[in-house]
Amino acid sequence: MVVRAFNVLRQYEEAAVEVAWRTMTAALAPGGAVVEGTCDELGRLASWVLLDAAGPQTLTLAAKLSTLDTPATLAERLPKALIHRNVPGEPIHALVSALDDAWRDAAPYATFGPRQRWLRTVSTVRAAGWPIEDRPARWRLGEITVRWQTVAPSYLTSR
Repeated sequence: MVVRAFNVLRQYEEAAVEVAWRTMTAALAPGGAVVEGTCDELGRLASWVLLDAAGPQTLTLAAKLSTLDTPATLAERLPKALIHRNVPGEPIHALVSALDDAWRDAAPYATFGPRQRWLRTVSTVRAAGWPIEDRPARWRLGEITVRWQTVAPSYLTSR
């Protein structure tokens, strides 16, 4: 069983996230998962956290590449647990900044289309040491996934 909860926790206070996650995951059937995140009105930008009974596992960032101006715009659609943490010193800020810097450096690849520019961006970020979980087949779709521990804010690291 998979439960999808998009644009729900955006309305909550940041402090309510962990309790909401625990409540949702406690009600899961064995092997179940929750996909909690947010997206823009047209689904062009999205991000989500995959949760299971053990807690948050991964963060995925996704964009419709033909409309992506810069990876920094993904920060507008971070899940509630991260949106207020996109500040210097926080891991999510470092990831978004690394993507944005690599996007800027990959500008010459734009000649070949946004997909090629994105592939170069993600390859560069991965080569710099970011543990990107998925493979180029997912990157071509405008997605990247990292382990939650890579971007977890300090207030949730006890989970």
